[in-house]
Amino acid sequence: MKQYTSKELRNTWKEFYKERGHVDVGAVSLVSDGSTGVMFNVAGMQPLMPYLLGQKHPMGVRLCNVQGCVRTNDIDSVGDRSHVTFFEMMGSWSLGDYFKEERCKWSYELLTGVFGFDRDHLAATVFEGDENAPRDEEGAKCRIDSGFKPENIYYLPAEDNWWGLEYGPCGPDSEMFYIADVPDCGPGCGPGCSCGKYTELGNDVFMQYEKHKDGHLTPLAKKNVDTGWGLERNLAFLNGTKDVYKTDLFSSVIAFIEKASGFKYDAEDDKTRSMRVLSDHLRTSVMLIGDEARLIPSNGGAGYVLRRLIRRAVRHGRILGLSTQQLIEIAKVFIDEVYSDSYPNLVKNREFVLNELKKEIDRFTATLENGMKEFIKIQDQTLKGSGKSISGKDAFYLYDTFGFPLELTVEMAAEKGLGVDEEGFKKSMEEQKQKARDNASFSLKTSNDPEVFKELDESLTTQFTGYEKITDEGKVTAIATTELLDEAGEGISCTIITDSTPFYATMGGQKGDFGTIRSGSFEFEVTDTVKIEGNRVGHVGTVKSGKVKTGDTVTLSVDPHNRKRTCMNHSATHLLQKALQTVLGDEVKQQGSYQDGERTRFDFSFSRALTREETDKVEALVNEKIVENLPVITDVMSVDDAMKSGAMALFGEKYGETVRVVKMGDFSKELCGGTHVAATGDIRCFKIMSESGIAAGVRRIEGLTGSGVLSYYKDVENTLEKAAKALKSSSLDIVDKIEKLQGELKSLTSELDALKSKAAKDAMGDVMDKVTEVNGVKFLAVSVPGVDMNGLRELGDQIKDKMGDGVILLASDSDGKVNLVSMATDGAMGRGAHAGNLIKGIASLVGGGGGGRPNMAQAGGKDPSGIDAALKEAVTVLESQLK
Repeated sequence: MKQYTSKELRNTWKEFYKERGHVDVGAVSLVSDGSTGVMFNVAGMQPLMPYLLGQKHPMGVRLCNVQGCVRTNDIDSVGDRSHVTFFEMMGSWSLGDYFKEERCKWSYELLTGVFGFDRDHLAATVFEGDENAPRDEEGAKCRIDSGFKPENIYYLPAEDNWWGLEYGPCGPDSEMFYIADVPDCGPGCGPGCSCGKYTELGNDVFMQYEKHKDGHLTPLAKKNVDTGWGLERNLAFLNGTKDVYKTDLFSSVIAFIEKASGFKYDAEDDKTRSMRVLSDHLRTSVMLIGDEARLIPSNGGAGYVLRRLIRRAVRHGRILGLSTQQLIEIAKVFIDEVYSDSYPNLVKNREFVLNELKKEIDRFTATLENGMKEFIKIQDQTLKGSGKSISGKDAFYLYDTFGFPLELTVEMAAEKGLGVDEEGFKKSMEEQKQKARDNASFSLKTSNDPEVFKELDESLTTQFTGYEKITDEGKVTAIATTELLDEAGEGISCTIITDSTPFYATMGGQKGDFGTIRSGSFEFEVTDTVKIEGNRVGHVGTVKSGKVKTGDTVTLSVDPHNRKRTCMNHSATHLLQKALQTVLGDEVKQQGSYQDGERTRFDFSFSRALTREETDKVEALVNEKIVENLPVITDVMSVDDAMKSGAMALFGEKYGETVRVVKMGDFSKELCGGTHVAATGDIRCFKIMSESGIAAGVRRIEGLTGSGVLSYYKDVENTLEKAAKALKSSSLDIVDKIEKLQGELKSLTSELDALKSKAAKDAMGDVMDKVTEVNGVKFLAVSVPGVDMNGLRELGDQIKDKMGDGVILLASDSDGKVNLVSMATDGAMGRGAHAGNLIKGIASLVGGGGGGRPNMAQAGGKDPSGIDAALKEAVTVLESQLK
């Protein structure tokens, strides 16, 4: 067998298939578009699912690539020699072109002619058949005809030789194995046996069926082939090892960890496991943050998985004694050395990756130490109580207070032989969510609940005509409250569905229209418009007069002023996104938006707050494009054509076969189904009202357009006039007047501070005769009435200068509250004195708490009657400290 580097193996794979008419389609994002029901791309074929189901691929019928994948379902197994959470799949596909004969032939050529395996050491498995699909005799014959020995063909059941995701393309698969020169482990030894004699090399999936969501199978219109070989596994095997962490994908990182930690790989099982987990999880985290989706840690979805990976990595890094900076250095090795050629996005996004990674590590590190202390307390209490499991309530406390993912608590508990009440954790989580729901405004089952409309005929759909008009005629096809009705009378709140409507339903961030539905016999006030399953539009509102019946022909009228303002805000959002990307760079990606007739809100990925200068530039650029009165043109085209034209799309959004592309001059081009102005000049003007952070790495801008801006400036003018009147000044002189008043205030404050300081000194008198000695260290503990915390600190500094080496404790009853300040000089600290611990030891006597540094500490309290007792107790506390 020939040995390979990871780069050589990738190139060898792709060149082999290019020579056989395949096109390298490249890799896509690690983050799934959601079409397969999973958060990440977990298999090389996953991004090709539409084409495996029959859609024509623009690059042909023979394809190949090397696709990065993320799979965390077996994350607890990471730490052994082979499991990883990020892996690369070397893949090739036939989309209705060749099938089993050619596929088996090429797999055998690759195994023997390229990688150098001999026939005697190769085995293959095929599907043995079951009640759902027949035995794959054709697959077995093709394997033998290609060169495999008949005695090395094994028939295995569906759990071993049937491939498919939750739903979608599926079929029998045939796996290829290397047979080691060792005896059988016993009767039945064969591929799939855990003894290690058989090592899986690759897999050919023959996609003959489609699995539907209800579980039944139907033949595919065109038979496809999906071939997948794991790069990490094969790289290790071709280089004479079964440990993927000894390949060039990890070797430089492991070497760094050995040097930084002082531990040797393979020397101690627990430390080796930590090295593997740390290496794997940081690698996956780097890949996800540096991906085109630029994923960031969060508390939900894919972002939560990323957060969990980073936090597990931090924990194992701490086990190895590594600092935050050393963890960042590991990330740099992956970016700069291991993947710089094969994943250029990592190099492009290098600073973004390192910054986001460090922020999350710092965020967790801040609570990790205290969280570990709490975990140990909970663990010890559980063991003392003869319990076998940490309670769900305690696990939730660690999650809610210290950011410990449940999985981390489970892992740490298992290391001590304990379980975790995961159901109890879920119950505590649900209780917290319920409290949030109880404190929020929400509706019970409403008349736009999709369940209400399930019994409607599928042919009853709604045609949207609102791009061209805001008033139109339609026929009422359904009426519902919490059930379907034939009619609704005056005062009834319900949802009306019509066969056509100019009302835009809430979608894509744009709030639905409101207005009226009328006929000669009734009037219905529409307060909201919503999408309803089955390509229907629901008009939510109340019958104001008369009675509406199914079958009525009605006139639907959108409120023109609200539609106009909503269009202005939506179009301004398009200009805003492009302006942000122009000013801030490609890091800006849309994360969400909202537009109604009052305002626009735009959420976007960016790692920091905008400066005032940046905000001004963005706002100015938007207004510049408004003044240019750019034409707003909408074209309907295929998704592929839209992407080729350079239109921006919301990452992860699912689009139909045709899309609307909204173009604003040569400045902005986006996929968008919303309603817009005819030209940017119709927006009139744009004003950014706020810029803030709403999550880690996500910013939000809120803005106004048109009359909203004018109303804002009118409010500002009115406020300025009121302020000027209060200051007895003109609006133009307000700043000068305020600066003058601030100067006067500063002078008066300085005078007041001086008077307070003098009063404090007078109240204290000469206290040097009250200095005592505790074990040879000077100690002054006195009470001074009516002095605030700042005054006590100032007095302490003055006394310290007079007294020289020693410890000072000052207490004051100020407005019914207690202030305590303690100070210790260098000489006193050298003897063991600690101001923070001194304060901590007496604060409870005055009904308070506090602490601080060894040289200075302070505390507050609620019980002035305890001051004398606190001063006396201080002597005892100090005695215990001194050596």
